[in-house]
Amino acid sequence: MDKNRICDHIRKALTERILDGTYGPGEKLTELHIAKEFGTSQAPVREALKELESAGLVHSEAYKGTRVREVTDADIRDAYFARGLLEQGAAESAVHSLQDHLDELRTAYDGMFQAAEERDFAAQAACNYQFHRLIMQHSGNQVLLRLWDSLAFEARTRARLNRPEADPAQDVLSHLPILEAIAAGNGQHAGQLLREHAHSFAP
Repeated sequence: MDKNRICDHIRKALTERILDGTYGPGEKLTELHIAKEFGTSQAPVREALKELESAGLVHSEAYKGTRVREVTDADIRDAYFARGLLEQGAAESAVHSLQDHLDELRTAYDGMFQAAEERDFAAQAACNYQFHRLIMQHSGNQVLLRLWDSLAFEARTRARLNRPEADPAQDVLSHLPILEAIAAGNGQHAGQLLREHAHSFAP
């Protein structure tokens, strides 16, 4: 495997570990340990960490190393505000394309509902991600999709927070009007609902 492919493999693995909480906020990521785990030199690890820093997932300081970035309530609030605007624009563009993919949206919605009933929050989050990303993908706008993907850290951090006031079933049901608006071909209404939905998750 060449250096670029190794770097990409390491970057993807570290990204998933950060997003799923395996590496918590403030946790130090050591080049040497990661290199040993992946059976490579420190050079591709260093490149992968630079890419993660550019994506806002980690923070590096001279002589102190690299740590997973801390996320504040303000970060999450700003991210969900931006996410709402992105999803609103995407829905208006995606609604016609999504008419051929309604079964995929319904499958994601049904998966969320089943996971909520089983109190399987990891599965619920995965289906929620699938539901929203389908809308973004079918907007046909790769810039919107990349911007949306860049907010995944804050979104998944919020999903992992202890929210005793949250009812998982109600979280799922809040997606039903969005699904119905898309199925009816009303992209403007779906977009408005998506923006309100995103803003409701801000702390």
